[in-house]
Parts: sequence; C-alpha cells; structure tokens
Amino acid sequence: MARRRTATRPPLPLRDGLGPDRLQLPAGHPVATVGAYLTGVAPEDDWDGRFAAGEVVDRSGAPVAADTPYRPGLVVHFYREPPAETAVPFEVDVLHHGDGLLVVDKPHFLATIPRGRHIRESVVVRMRRALDLPDLVPVHRLDRMTAGVLVCTTDPALRRPYQQLFEQRGVVKEYEAVAPYVPDRTFPCTVRSRIDKRHGEPTAREVPGEPNAHTEIDVIEAEGDHARYRLRPVTGRTHQLRLHMASLGLPILGDDFYPTLRHRAPDDFTDPLRLLARSVRYTDPITGDLRVFTSRRTLSGEPPRPDDLDFTRPAG
Repeated sequence: MARRRTATRPPLPLRDGLGPDRLQLPAGHPVATVGAYLTGVAPEDDWDGRFAAGEVVDRSGAPVAADTPYRPGLVVHFYREPPAETAVPFEVDVLHHGDGLLVVDKPHFLATIPRGRHIRESVVVRMRRALDLPDLVPVHRLDRMTAGVLVCTTDPALRRPYQQLFEQRGVVKEYEAVAPYVPDRTFPCTVRSRIDKRHGEPTAREVPGEPNAHTEIDVIEAEGDHARYRLRPVTGRTHQLRLHMASLGLPILGDDFYPTLRHRAPDDFTDPLRLLARSVRYTDPITGDLRVFTSRRTLSGEPPRPDDLDFTRPAG
C-alpha cells in the first residue's frame, strides 16, 4: 500500500471554490508597511475592507494589519475577486465519485485548473462549488480544448500516490481524434520525435535530437474525407498528439494551433478541437484493483451550428 502524506492547507478556506492568493514580499521596496505595499501593487482593490475583516493573514493564519512593518520575505495570504469571464455553456459529467476520487468527463473549452484568463470557468472551481469538495485537485492535466476523462483526488492524503501513478506512466491512456483520411497511408503506425515547448510561446515544435515523445496511432473508422483515429500516447509531452497528427499531414479538426495558429474570440464555442480523452486504465495505488474509466462523449466530423452548442454533452 502506498504511503500517505498530508498536503498543507492554505491559512484561509476556499471561497466560492477559490483559494486565497499568496504573495511573498520582495526585497528592495522603500515602503514602510504591508498595507502601503499591497495598495501600491493593486490600488483598485479594497485593502481597507480586507484588513478590517481580518482577511489578510500570514502563513499561520494570524491576521496581518495594514500598519504591520514591511519585512522582505513575509508571506501573506488574501482573497482577490477574479475578473469577469465568459461562461462556458457545457456541463461537467461525473463518471465516479467515491474512495477519495472524483472522475469527470470534461467538455471542450473548459479549463482543468484555474489559471490565467480561466479561473471560475475551470473544472476545479466548478466541481469544488457544486459538490462542496474543498480539497479537489486533478492528478493530471487535459488541455482546455480537449474533452474527456479527468481524474481528481478529493482527499489530500491520496494526492501524491495518484500523481506519481501518472508521472511514472502507470496509466494507459487512450484518446480519439477526428482528422483527414488518406487511404494510402498505412496504419497502425508509431510516431517518435523530439518536442520542444518554450515558455511563453503558445505552440510547441518538433526539433532534431533524441526522441522524447512517442505515440501509437490507428484508424477506428473512416467515412468520406475524414476518419476517427485511436491515439495511445506512451509519453506525455505538451501538445504531443496534435503535433504528431499534424506531422503525418493529418491535423486534428478544430485545432487552433497546428498546423497554423488561429485566434479565437473568448465567446466562440464553435468548431471544437476533435480530440477526446476516451479512457484511462490503471492499477489503483491504494487498493491494487484494476480501474477503467471511459468517456461517454462523442466526436463529430462536422462543425456544429452556432445555435446548437450541446454537441459536447455526454451522448446517450
């Protein structure tokens, strides 16, 4: 049985599915107090109200006053209201809830974790609110544009064993994609390449060198100019499946990144990436049981109509 470790809780509880921000005061600032520094960092925020409510605290949870002397290295926690977001009009389907796990069927366009421009519109925040699960954390990632099976833990003691399971490639993942069909191409096939993803750049690229990405690809069925493909990633590099399909001359339908970058408006929920995390299979690190979770969603080769946005809801 895997050894359990307890995760450190933030000193302020979740509020509406969101945890507090954390800020470490840097060196080299001439201000005299914590209040003066925070007001300078975010002058539009209601710092007087936060300090009065005791909602600026240190690591131990003790309130920090506005006139607390500025000390480089001091860590403070506080709530911030995220900016307004465009609501994603698709639901999260629950596949399993119990034994310290929540397994969901994520729709396209919904982020996995709160980050950047997508905070409330993320699986983590939605499900923390909907199911009152303050300790919900995903143990792997799905791109915002990819739908399908996402495994989360709800018990902090289980977080590390399941994260290690995914990190150490103890999980068999199967994806499906819709892409162009080329009759004279031979399948199944194996694609190995070296993928480089630079920080701050939206796309990754294949470069010369020792392969660090490996995908097994086969055709499930073909219809007309398109086919449904089965993708089995042996490794888990950023954008690996998109890049490997594009390298075969078979870019996945609806891809905003490959082979060319396409900019999409925040409220454009048409033409999704036709990539679905169909299933995960693994030996449970706690019980030793074989577990398989399978998406109930379907992929369509045709772009949906703008007034018919329920194509990513569970089928059947």
